[in-house]
Amino acid sequence: MEAARSGTEPQVSHTVADGVATVVIDRPAKRNALTPEMWRALPPLLDRLAGDPLVRVLVLRGAGATFSAGADVAALQQPGQRLQELAGRAEEALAAFPKPTLAAVRGHCVGGGCQLAVACDLRFAEEGAQFGITPAKLGVVYPSAPTRRLTALVGPSTAKFLLFSGELVDSARALRTGLVDEVLPSGELDARVADFARTLTARSQLTQVATKEFVTGRTDRDAHWERQATEQSGPGGDTAEGVTAFLERRAPRFTWTT
Repeated sequence: MEAARSGTEPQVSHTVADGVATVVIDRPAKRNALTPEMWRALPPLLDRLAGDPLVRVLVLRGAGATFSAGADVAALQQPGQRLQELAGRAEEALAAFPKPTLAAVRGHCVGGGCQLAVACDLRFAEEGAQFGITPAKLGVVYPSAPTRRLTALVGPSTAKFLLFSGELVDSARALRTGLVDEVLPSGELDARVADFARTLTARSQLTQVATKEFVTGRTDRDAHWERQATEQSGPGGDTAEGVTAFLERRAPRFTWTT
């Protein structure tokens, strides 16, 4: 098990265990509001975890009782701080992560915090969680990339509601509109996310990585995946192993990695 350094200063911490990387937005005294330094820390960390063959799934969560209150608004008043640019780089790094990503949300998931959650593949929320994207309260134009990602997830009407008003929505509405995939009773979020992450580590990474590229509309690698499909159906390939394991009624031993 790998663990990041710990301390009282704001940070993005992480652990790696049993194929699951857990990244923690770690500033609970400020409801996990992200400082410029925390935004900067995310892309290189995600790049390193993406290249780690031991990592098969990534879970993003906040320390303590909340996911994230978003960007530290006080930094907007500091000269030279380009928070939208920093947040955008972190979001794109998370969206581009080649393996499955899960957001585990409790408490507030607002602004830049919601931006990161939307960039994940799936979102699991605890009852009582609240979601919102608040640039309209600050006179800020929400960037085009996260706006389109949000719209693809929840549809034009809900995206406009969230961005026009900056109002918070509860976990029930978030589930109804597709902003989250599951809502768990209080006390059950961590166990459910851990169980689902374990399930994903046992599944075919070949299937998962190809699915991510297909769903996001990337077409430049179609020929690559066609070749992989052919190769993996042969002796020793993941497809051959999956079919054999199914017929033998045992768990498959997949070996393909990114």
